[in-house]
Amino acid sequence: MIGILIPVHNEEALLAECLKAARVAASHPGLLGEPVEILVVLDSCSDASAAIALDFQVRRLEVQARNVGHVRGVGARHLLNLGARWISCTDADSRVAPDWLVAQLALGTDAVCGTVTVDAWSEGFDEAAQIRYQQAYTASDGHRHIHGANLGVSAGAYVQAGGFEPLACHEDVQLVRDLERSGASIAWSHTPQVITSARLDCRARGGFGDYLVSLMQAT
Repeated sequence: MIGILIPVHNEEALLAECLKAARVAASHPGLLGEPVEILVVLDSCSDASAAIALDFQVRRLEVQARNVGHVRGVGARHLLNLGARWISCTDADSRVAPDWLVAQLALGTDAVCGTVTVDAWSEGFDEAAQIRYQQAYTASDGHRHIHGANLGVSAGAYVQAGGFEPLACHEDVQLVRDLERSGASIAWSHTPQVITSARLDCRARGGFGDYLVSLMQAT
């Protein structure tokens, strides 16, 4: 079984599109019928996120942590207990490609770090900031970007590395560094595709949204 792990905090505006895309990826013929569990971990949600997840009939957990590292860790443990051999992580403001899972697994490594494509630049995100982003971002194989929105890991490698730590941000970076220290093979690939939002009201301080804000503030 393959697991898709999606942390959620008040994502009613974007969660439905995220789950639609995840369901398409989960039914890709290249998976040869292998079951896929989509797990939404609802963290301190006060909007309609839980109802949306219910409508999509995906597996759901609810926590009160306001901590994305804790949420990913809880979700990963749940998927491992269900028998997942591979865990693919994405974010609720992102949409995975139809062949996302197939592309991750085809790389044949213990873990996969993929790239992201920004869907539409937020209003007020000026052209100069967009240029700074494009200049700094390597959208090709061999990149060194780490995104929780496009990350996959085998069950064995995840357990050996020690799993996600309860960090308020950069829990994905921490896991990849621990995977490297444990000797896991990692593909830094542009093949598994994920589209993500350029929203500036980010859910995790210090995450991708704050990075975008910093580009706007650069001189």
